[in-house]
Amino acid sequence: MKKSNSQKISLGVFVVISTLLLISILYFIGNRQNIFGKTFKISAIFNNVNGLQLGNNVRYSGINVGTVKGITMINDTSICVDMVLENKMLKHIKKNAIAAIGSDGLVGSMVINIAPNSEASTPLIPGDTIVSYSRITTTDMLSTLNTTNENAALLVSDLLKITSAITEGKGTLGLLITDEEMAFNLKKTTSNLRSMSLNANKTMVEIKNIITAVNYDESFAAVLLSDSISATQLKSIITNLETSSRGIDSLMLNVNKVLLSANSGSGTINYILNDSTLVRSIDAIVKNLEVSSVKLNENLEALKHNFLTRGYFKKLEKQKAKEAKKLRRN
Repeated sequence: MKKSNSQKISLGVFVVISTLLLISILYFIGNRQNIFGKTFKISAIFNNVNGLQLGNNVRYSGINVGTVKGITMINDTSICVDMVLENKMLKHIKKNAIAAIGSDGLVGSMVINIAPNSEASTPLIPGDTIVSYSRITTTDMLSTLNTTNENAALLVSDLLKITSAITEGKGTLGLLITDEEMAFNLKKTTSNLRSMSLNANKTMVEIKNIITAVNYDESFAAVLLSDSISATQLKSIITNLETSSRGIDSLMLNVNKVLLSANSGSGTINYILNDSTLVRSIDAIVKNLEVSSVKLNENLEALKHNFLTRGYFKKLEKQKAKEAKKLRRN
């Protein structure tokens, strides 16, 4: 009887401990899977889940905030991943957050990392689908490396053909490398071009110095360069000078004709120029006129002082004075 009771007590203790242990395990697992807490659901669409499985962790900024609850194939290029997150993260995660699949360490299980976006956005609503980012997989990297290797092999083959043609002296570059005369001519041409460039540079410096030396405030050159009215006037002056020059040429031709006619003809001009007797007569007449003019002035002066004509001259002087006053008033 005692033996039976001890067995019952041991069995009861085992059952109680097993029950407590089972409850603890269930609570621990449920706590990790958010069974006993309030949660909300969101989704993300990926092109490749990279081995993601149900129950894998979901992290937000490196903190575990939920788990993967469903993986559904939409089509051959889209896979919908449903996530269950803690309800307390609802106010922190925004609609423009970005989900990406990564690994937990080098050889760990896959996880979903949700990263916040730097741009402002509205809070997340349960059931929303956030933007996803698919990282490059190892297979993609190997495929890219394989393509790169093939392109590199083709490039090396083409370079080998080009270098072989150059070595054989084919093409312009091959001639430059193998033909010494052509290389010398090219070197000489380059030297000539350099000399021309230096001379052109010197000429430009001299022109710049000339332009800098021009006084743009007072110089005639500055007026011609900057004042369009003065330039038009100068152009008109040059045109008038050309016209005057043609008129002077025509006048000189006529004068030459007149002189030739005077020298060779028998007219009055020739007679005046060549007859010395006429010249002496004209000289005597001029002298007589000068003497007569002096005597006439003396006679006029005498008449001014004569009592018979003195009144007349005074009257003339008064009349001249009145006219002078009128002119001053006007």
